[in-house]
Amino acid sequence: MNYKQAKKEGLERLFKAGVPDADVDTSILMEYVTGKKASEIFLIQTEKMPPEEEKRFFDLIAEREKRIPLQHITGSQEFMGLTFKVNEHTLVPRQDTEILVEDTIKRVNDGDRILDVCTGSGCILISVLKFKPLTTGMGVDISEEALKVATENAESIGVKTDFIQSDLFTNVQKKFDIIVSNPPYIPSRFIPELMPEVRDHDPMNALDGGEDGLTFYRLIAREAPEYLFSHGRLSFEIGVGEREDVEQIMTENGFKDIEVIKDYSGNERVITGHL
Repeated sequence: MNYKQAKKEGLERLFKAGVPDADVDTSILMEYVTGKKASEIFLIQTEKMPPEEEKRFFDLIAEREKRIPLQHITGSQEFMGLTFKVNEHTLVPRQDTEILVEDTIKRVNDGDRILDVCTGSGCILISVLKFKPLTTGMGVDISEEALKVATENAESIGVKTDFIQSDLFTNVQKKFDIIVSNPPYIPSRFIPELMPEVRDHDPMNALDGGEDGLTFYRLIAREAPEYLFSHGRLSFEIGVGEREDVEQIMTENGFKDIEVIKDYSGNERVITGHL
């Protein structure tokens, strides 16, 4: 079987399995297995695929057919132009979350301290510190396994920061200029309706936001003022349709001048305010 034939069969299998963007995923898996770019594969598409490459390729196609996330198969995801390790213990970093990072980068000043609550893979905090190297920060998460991934990501990307295991603020002792968080915000009743890649493979404690999806916004906004300097800022990623509720929660806890930033699809994605 040559490369063109293998790619065609892989695509047909993923399409039949209902995999979204089956053509993109097939190409990525082919590049991942061969170590070649798409343009290089095109030039050798009629050449016979080495047996070990062919077997590896179709083994990975079989995993993707089961709706295992592509990023869990390859072990990485690009975010803010950086490569982050991901696995079943962390959410896969998504483009929408880049809005929170970009807004935070605009607002931080040299010397500021940032706290990332529910840090997961560490993608938010690490990205901010990478692009604002004169800032410092800390990431907290209840999952010890997620923190291992975050620590590896910081080391591989060349950012020095602390990650500590904490149920929200339980083990936090310092004050910060900015607190950022992409908390679990999906209402419990909607979890069964999620795509299999998310529902069956992302960590549930990073998805389930309680009955109305707002549990963690309430908890974080209530405690955040104690861990912020005067005029400190709190910034959240929010789910579609949650803007009014989260704005009210923040207002009730003393946050002012609340702003909302939309994502690339026009959805209200980030909400931010200061004390």
